[in-house]
Amino acid sequence: MNILITGANGYLGQGIVKELLDHGVSVTATDIRSDHIDSRAKVITCDLFSVENPYIFFDKPEIILHLAWRDGFKHDSLNHINDLSKHFAFLKKLSESGIRKICALGSMHEVGFYEGSIDEHTPTNPQSLYGISKNALRQMMEVETRRNNNFFQWIRGFYIVGNTEHGCSIFSKITQAVKEGKKEFPFTSGQNQFDFIDYNDFCKQITAVVMQEEVLGIINCCSGHPLKLSERVEQFIVDMNYPIKLAYGAFPDRPYDSKAIWGNDAKIRMIMNKGKDD
Repeated sequence: MNILITGANGYLGQGIVKELLDHGVSVTATDIRSDHIDSRAKVITCDLFSVENPYIFFDKPEIILHLAWRDGFKHDSLNHINDLSKHFAFLKKLSESGIRKICALGSMHEVGFYEGSIDEHTPTNPQSLYGISKNALRQMMEVETRRNNNFFQWIRGFYIVGNTEHGCSIFSKITQAVKEGKKEFPFTSGQNQFDFIDYNDFCKQITAVVMQEEVLGIINCCSGHPLKLSERVEQFIVDMNYPIKLAYGAFPDRPYDSKAIWGNDAKIRMIMNKGKDD
């Protein structure tokens, strides 16, 4: 199995590359920078969007896991819209070249404001440029992969908990604040409930998804249950023994964030259980 991973130097890419390599998978890892990529991978440093024939350039991969995306935590960045056609053109070239399977990382923000458990049948009504762009790319690639008979997996990520300072999640920002010596962290009310999954578990789930082809389409990589943001962040601070407190109410809650939203984990449980059986 030869997998091409884009965005491999990013926060998520680093852990997923390592997990796949630990499973004996042949990984070609690419990004515009490569200083954090596992050295066991075949590393290619380049600008994806400048590659004319990616299938040949990356030595005919069987599978692509497309993680590359700018400004993922800046939900109203114009780069989401400006880059959308570039992401599609890149994946379209691979689809037309005969790659066997295309996997891409999506987001629960594609769904927009929704209360309850979401699955592949939940209607999408994204409320940010980030969610709009991700949702549009998914819809375009569903059409394209059907046309070219590629297997297609759209992996919806939820709220990932990790203690690295190299990231833009709230957990990374708290880690950064602690390292800067800050004693207080500006926070929202923290009452919204989300689906949280630990970084290592997320990497394991992604690895299990791309290594099988029986379960396709939209797949939630998630815990399957909701938890208040305040509870999970407070627990993170305790677990890490960080000397910092949350300043509740310093920021308003985002109006497009759901009060309680979580992923239906039926598909990922099926995949993970099959992996145990195998």
